Amino acid sequence: MADNTLNKTELVAKIAADSGQSQAAVGQVIDSLFATLAESVKSGTKVSIPGWLSVERTESAAREGRNPATGETIKIPAGYRVKVSAGSKLKAAAK
Repeated sequence: MADNTLNKTELVAKIAADSGQSQAAVGQVIDSLFATLAESVKSGTKVSIPGWLSVERTESAAREGRNPATGETIKIPAGYRVKVSAGSKLKAAAK
């Protein structure tokens, strides 16, 4: 089976080739994008790129779970999760 993974280095190289920008400049933009996403999620701000994706922090309630190895009941504390939703353009590209 072929590896269908595009890592960050390959992504930066492709964007640089497609846009005519240097790989260093594209790498800085990608790093800034993810830093901004992380900062926004941490502060509870939803990031939305219409048609492509949205990223937001959601709360999860405290609940009981089970340790799969022992079957023992455990308490899972309340916390936060990150929800990433694909937009219509991204969904259409997957067809």
